[in-house]
Amino acid sequence: MAYKKWIIADADKEKASELSEKFNIDPFIAYLLVARGIENDLEVSDFLSPSYNFSDPFDFADMDKAVARIEQAMDFGEKITVYGDYDCDGVTATALLVSLLRNMGADVDYYIPLRETEGYGMNKSAVKQIHGNGTKLIITVDNGVSAVEEAELIYSLGMELIITDHHRIGEILPRAEAVINPHREENNIKFKDFAGVGVAFKLACALYGDTDDILFQFADLAAIGTIADVMPLIGENRALVKYGLQMINSDSRPGTSALKSVSGGDEKPLSSTDVSFMFCPRINAAGRIDSASRAVEMFLAEDRENALFIAEQLDLDNSHRQEIEQNIFNDVLHKIAYNPRLIQDRVIVIDGEKYHNGVVGIVASRVLDEYGKPVIIIGTDGGRARGSARSTEGFDIFAAVSSCADLLNKFGGHSGAAGIELSEENIDEFRRRINEYAERKYSLMPPQSLHIDCKLSPFYLNLDLANSLTVLEPYGEANPKAVFALIGLNLVSVAEMGGGKHIRLECEKKGRKFRIVKFGCRAEDFPFAPGDKIDAAVRVSKNPYNGREYLSVQAVDIRRSGINEDKYFEQKADYELFTVNKSENPSVYPNREICSVIYKFLRSKGGWRFGFDELYFALGCVTYGALKFALDAFEESGLIVYNSGTISICRVDFKVDLMNTPTLKALKGRLNID
Repeated sequence: MAYKKWIIADADKEKASELSEKFNIDPFIAYLLVARGIENDLEVSDFLSPSYNFSDPFDFADMDKAVARIEQAMDFGEKITVYGDYDCDGVTATALLVSLLRNMGADVDYYIPLRETEGYGMNKSAVKQIHGNGTKLIITVDNGVSAVEEAELIYSLGMELIITDHHRIGEILPRAEAVINPHREENNIKFKDFAGVGVAFKLACALYGDTDDILFQFADLAAIGTIADVMPLIGENRALVKYGLQMINSDSRPGTSALKSVSGGDEKPLSSTDVSFMFCPRINAAGRIDSASRAVEMFLAEDRENALFIAEQLDLDNSHRQEIEQNIFNDVLHKIAYNPRLIQDRVIVIDGEKYHNGVVGIVASRVLDEYGKPVIIIGTDGGRARGSARSTEGFDIFAAVSSCADLLNKFGGHSGAAGIELSEENIDEFRRRINEYAERKYSLMPPQSLHIDCKLSPFYLNLDLANSLTVLEPYGEANPKAVFALIGLNLVSVAEMGGGKHIRLECEKKGRKFRIVKFGCRAEDFPFAPGDKIDAAVRVSKNPYNGREYLSVQAVDIRRSGINEDKYFEQKADYELFTVNKSENPSVYPNREICSVIYKFLRSKGGWRFGFDELYFALGCVTYGALKFALDAFEESGLIVYNSGTISICRVDFKVDLMNTPTLKALKGRLNID
């Protein structure tokens, strides 16, 4: 995994003390609220309140027009089609609106495009099909604000359109009876960060005339879609998710109850984190592997048996998705091993034949975590190429993609993620151009970062802490689970868990012993051994078991204690500037003595398998650049085989002239070293 920069929040302690006294809350919780920017009285009151006053849905521009047109359609028996999207947000928004309209007596069906053949949003073929089915009014959810041409087609065919969407608005609004979007300047709303299902929820409130009743009926759907679309869990979103979790845990909808069963969630109350990891992948899997309509039908099902049958199908889809994802990820790693230059680029761009378009975004996220750089994974098929991008904080991947617009057939996204479509023949030029953009716009690439709420003494690791943290729930975007830094721990032991898939660390500091669980890490891949000193970034929670509650401490990141993080990033920046010919820095040259130190260390360890960064910190006496170039020289001379952070020592029966390898000769020439 790529090394992350730890950013520890520095909150105003006096302000936290003031809030603690005013609202009678734990001083520690008050400190965490201030660290998250929640510090004025109204924000704190809204955040802590068990209830919430939702805004008037008619504060949205065009809401009155939308309600009037839908009521007209119901009065005259006109057929309505809800046009949704294939992701979790679109599925829940579709199910919510279709269910409400059916309950109100409307003649309504729905349409969700296929991801693989139709792609996101409205398309003309679908519009014609909907017209052929006798529809008079189309209502979009989670899409439509950019469908200018499709809207004109709708009206030319004698139909009418209402748009509900939460995506950013372009220069032209499509023709429609109403466009309900939180980003319209004409709105009279304060909170704008709704998911698509949140906008559909507001329309439902306006149609039904009672927000409390709509909450009672549909809060679970609103919560699932909001969590899945990674919307900030503040304001109305936080309230929606709070109410939704109560509904999910009461098993009031057959579809959510069925999802709990197939995902193993029957034994405990589910949190927003549980919904994110257990519900959302299974719902999304329907749209990634087959048709998202099945997920809609699960939520519309009126009996649990039917809902459970569909949920089991979604569970199988998710397993299939995981298999496809792993195969693509393995192929990407193989391509990197064959051509290491791919990960030396500032923006990693990797293409593969028939990579499934439904999972390339997930693979891009995994490659990002592994190498700490913006990543674009592209699947090709018959000359057509489609890909997904994921980025580090601080690097605007949408702006980078936009700089290559002339090479692309379609693209869209935001600063952290983007989607692209282009001709296969343009991939190499796209790779070159986007990296050229990165070099031109960013003198140094932003590192991956880990935001930490505060340093914590192990003596505060107890159930009281876990209980006090529950006031921060539900967790999500803009309100993540608290992360604490435990500094200078003595590693006592490392034990396997879960059949070797995970590890449990026994740690100690100043006589206080405790356990930390690190998921997804095998013991043989863990770079530290008993006796080492480590720092751990952790999350704390309660773990119910056999009627009792136990403290659970889960590692988010672990690193060698006492390292100089600033020095590491400074030296890494020096190396990157040197490699793009923007500096002349002698510190990157590994002389004979430095090479000897590195090679002797590798020999003493029998090679290395814990990645470059960990090797750098384990050595502790070599610059980042010197280590990089030394390893290149070792490989050129046949001393090692270096593959994706794993170093194997080669048996050499001849004398090696290391200083005359191509790498070191080129360095000496560039730096004028004799």
